Amino acid sequence: MSQYQASKMTQQKLHFIVIDDSKLDCFIAEKIIRNTGVSESIKSFVDAREALEHIKNHPATDAANKTILIVDIQMPVMNGFEFVEAFEELPEEIQKGYIIYVLSSSINESDLTRVRNYKSVKHFLNKPLTSNTLSTLVEWI
Repeated sequence: MSQYQASKMTQQKLHFIVIDDSKLDCFIAEKIIRNTGVSESIKSFVDAREALEHIKNHPATDAANKTILIVDIQMPVMNGFEFVEAFEELPEEIQKGYIIYVLSSSINESDLTRVRNYKSVKHFLNKPLTSNTLSTLVEWI
């Protein structure tokens, strides 16, 4: 058994929410997350507004076992930046239950700079989400 597998077995299970306008990207992210064995639950949303409503109506209640939000930047209707801005307007007790990772294929420096200015965004991840990226993400928690 590898060291990664051993640490996976002792680690508590995490909750994930994937927000991406591409159903295929959501499916791939769910599969990668599920295959790592670190998830207790995974929800996907192709509309960031629906994800925000879900968070408002079903906030993460266990601040010690935060829900991981993986948010795409480039989406119609409500993009990832708009989502994060709306999220940061939520009450602090709701925000405490989540960790946001922004996911994008953009390598635009202004996007990277903008992401760094949000207090609730833990890190910027490059698309596509891979099992190695997810393993790193879990280590950061």
